[in-house]
Amino acid sequence: MKILQIVNSLGTGGAEKLLLDTIPLYVDKGIQMDILLLWDNDLPFTKALEKLSCCKIHILKKSGNYKHIYNPLSVFKIRKILKDYDIAHVHLFPAQYFTVFANILNGNKTKLLFTEHSTSNKRLQNAVFKNIEQFIYKRYRKIVCITVQVKDVLKNKLNILDNKITIIENGVNINKIILADKALRKDFNFKDSEKLLVMTAGFRSQKDQDTVIRALSQLPTNYKLLLVGDGERKNELQNLGKSLDLIERISFLGVRNDVASIIKMCDISTLSSHWEGFGLAAAESMACGIPTIASNVDGLAQVISGGGILFEKGNYIDLKNKILELENEEYYKIVKESCLKKVGQYDIYNMIEKHIQLYTQIYEQD
Repeated sequence: MKILQIVNSLGTGGAEKLLLDTIPLYVDKGIQMDILLLWDNDLPFTKALEKLSCCKIHILKKSGNYKHIYNPLSVFKIRKILKDYDIAHVHLFPAQYFTVFANILNGNKTKLLFTEHSTSNKRLQNAVFKNIEQFIYKRYRKIVCITVQVKDVLKNKLNILDNKITIIENGVNINKIILADKALRKDFNFKDSEKLLVMTAGFRSQKDQDTVIRALSQLPTNYKLLLVGDGERKNELQNLGKSLDLIERISFLGVRNDVASIIKMCDISTLSSHWEGFGLAAAESMACGIPTIASNVDGLAQVISGGGILFEKGNYIDLKNKILELENEEYYKIVKESCLKKVGQYDIYNMIEKHIQLYTQIYEQD
């Protein structure tokens, strides 16, 4: 059984980080698995996967900017690679569309599987796209939803049948995170007396770093914010920081391979989103052993509830208050321990076993 993972790129993002973490583990279990990227430009996650030498990495475009992922001519390049694999496991748009059309050109010889990582996107909100979306989703043997909330959205919006959908929650490599060394504050020019907030997320419309920045403006000056990630909204966020006279208190760290080490160095992790499928970064933060505060939105709320703290979406005053409450040492300790206990149910090996069972089921289908 030869499996090809297909994704737009290995840029910053939960789906992309999950592929970096899981592909080596699948290979260790004897699964032959490679990956196809629509675009890459020496991204850190790609370099990290290359260094592991565990799979073949197909890259359709190796230079330029992220907009290359939308080139429809990718269909013909995908077609040539796709035919050599039994199963293609696809993630994100437009890879989701291009793979379907490439497989049609190949006579549908490859069995397709798609993971839906989000509870919302612009296409699902647009009635014009409904027929197109239904056509695309029907071309996949199975659709993996990472939470019940994601499944409910697809059923309500596209009338997808229950037997087409399976729920497999995302996972984090808890052992790997536990073993990660804590970064040293002096290496980042931070003092021990400073309170460090961190948010790990791509700078795109789904995420809401804006609310965290505005919350920072309401906090004492010893609070600093570390933003891990990159994306098209970086300039907007930098300008927001400047307008609030916060630029000296915000560190833009870019895409990193040492995220767990950085989180462990910080006092509080935040994940502010407008919508979310699962919130992998939140689970990773909980595994790092620091209190995690996140937006109360579907998908993310279920991951955090019973472990971390939820605040009202977009309400920076509520976020500020939740942060200040953690200055109580006893409360801080309680939340920290709750996070570690809750994240245990999201161990990555549980997810991998469920995916292997699904791959086998699809492979054996006529």
